[in-house]
Amino acid sequence: MAKKEELDEETLALINWCIEVEGFLVAGGATVEQAQEHIEEQIEWFTDQFYDGLTPEEAAKEALA
Repeated sequence: MAKKEELDEETLALINWCIEVEGFLVAGGATVEQAQEHIEEQIEWFTDQFYDGLTPEEAAKEALA
């Protein structure tokens, strides 16, 4: 059985931030599947937005623009 890896706090914060972004993308008209796919395809861009200090709402607005 493989040993389960523990995620560090920073990675968990990024994951939770992306979950919040997903909610705003859905509120902006995307389906859950579309939002998840977009985040996965653009994860480097979203990671940059996270480290630049954008809120999930601000990042979603930028993504929808």
